[in-house]
Amino acid sequence: MHESSRTGPIWTSQSAAVIHRHQIRVYIEDTDSGGIVYYANYLRFAERARTEMLRSAGISHARMMAEDGLVLAVRRCEVDYLRPAKLDDELLIETKVTGLGGATIDLAQRVCRIDDGDEVELVRLAVKIACIGAAGRATRLPEDLRKLLRQALPPGWEVRIG
Repeated sequence: MHESSRTGPIWTSQSAAVIHRHQIRVYIEDTDSGGIVYYANYLRFAERARTEMLRSAGISHARMMAEDGLVLAVRRCEVDYLRPAKLDDELLIETKVTGLGGATIDLAQRVCRIDDGDEVELVRLAVKIACIGAAGRATRLPEDLRKLLRQALPPGWEVRIG
């Protein structure tokens, strides 16, 4: 799984929601013997897009681990598989923040195939991320991350405390 050489806007805004867009191409290593993307690889694609979303905003997982002893871990993930991706497809993974708690981040992600400029939705994900401290327990999100994520929420959305 490698990033596409074609780059588009990193952050876009559609219907008042801030959306991060990350492109990749499907390689043979991502597929089964029939050239269809193996279902679990969509989780890898989504993880890569979430990491790149944070990186594009100046938040580094490695720095969070080294300086704060914190990691972001998937607490829950719901996936709807709508259509398959295939070998050599160019995919677009969109990520948007849908909620923010004291120690959690709710995200909506979708994986689309780019066909002649059109986006065909393949997979939808609803992901809850938890901030985990060195002791392995949930802990408050760092303030710089919280500030960034607050800006990504659609106008009028409330931030949950707890």
